[in-house]
Amino acid sequence: MSKIEIYTNKNCPYCKQVKEHIEKENIEFINKDTSEFTEQWQNVVSLTGIPTVPTIKHKEEYFVPSRDFTNPQQLVNILKSFKKCEYSESKQIIEKLKTLNHNINMAFGKLDQLLRQIENKIK
Repeated sequence: MSKIEIYTNKNCPYCKQVKEHIEKENIEFINKDTSEFTEQWQNVVSLTGIPTVPTIKHKEEYFVPSRDFTNPQQLVNILKSFKKCEYSESKQIIEKLKTLNHNINMAFGKLDQLLRQIENKIK
């Protein structure tokens, strides 16, 4: 596995936990503190749209907490099994947009259901 880059903050306990877990799994990484690598970090934030640490870069892919992984072990599993997608970038974008659209529709459906329940209780 090639070295990964981890964008972190010095005072972030979750960053520390993720790094410790990755070290235990013998995954090599380069730590990039966002206060020292400010320009690179700003580029990452511009790309992902999510200014959250620890953000991991592996083989030109970015993994962001909550969006891509929910705990250090899940991240390790993703990194260990990562395989570059065989589909074109445009095909991937189209499929991700379809998924995003589906998730938004599901969320609004759940919200509508909840609002109707509240409305019925108020009546």
